Amino acid sequence: MQIAIVVYPGMTALDAIGPYEVLAGIRDRELRFVWKEVGPIVTDSNALVLGATHTFAETPRPDIVLIPGSSADTVTTMADSTVIAWLRSVHPHTRFTTSVCSGALVLGAAGLLEGRPATTHWMAMPMLKTFGAIPQPDARVVQDGKIITAAGVSAGIDMALTLMAQLEGDDAARVAQLIIEYDPRPPFDDGHVSKASPEIRKAAVRRMARLAINPRDLLSAPKVLARRWLRR
Repeated sequence: MQIAIVVYPGMTALDAIGPYEVLAGIRDRELRFVWKEVGPIVTDSNALVLGATHTFAETPRPDIVLIPGSSADTVTTMADSTVIAWLRSVHPHTRFTTSVCSGALVLGAAGLLEGRPATTHWMAMPMLKTFGAIPQPDARVVQDGKIITAAGVSAGIDMALTLMAQLEGDDAARVAQLIIEYDPRPPFDDGHVSKASPEIRKAAVRRMARLAINPRDLLSAPKVLARRWLRR
């Protein structure tokens, strides 16, 4: 079973690495980190570097695709014709096409979420509608057929466990959960936007705006891309 995790400049590392730690436990799997060329990928911290092991051209028929999100620049990937063309090409043949965080917007830009329920990071949630998706703001993981979307960042682990259960059975997913000792007991209860105070939400928005390469793109570019997609 070939699992293709897309990596791209400015991506959020945990969006990919969290699911990777779970999916690495699948029997007879081949894990690939995929991009246009093999080599280093600088993540959104500008400090951590991941590596692309295979190119899109070398990965024409993956069984599973995972698209991570970014706190810095999802928009560039949404607008990347190579990424979108590859997604549209491989999706008809996948067993599962998945996303974490704002990676759902990349699926949307490829036209894969029209009329489907989906989730994403709370800040990106309104943008799902621009691609014809049905936002599910209270859901951590949403599955519609073979498309599975996860909410922000850490929700990718939940998504991967959900996927693992369908591929290998519930016990295999439970074993994977125990191996990584995924037993969240956070010291604070602000892990969903509905639980956070207005002050915490404002501080989070300010911090994410500082991380973004162009904060205005978070609002304007998805709408422009959606209009292009609707005219395709």
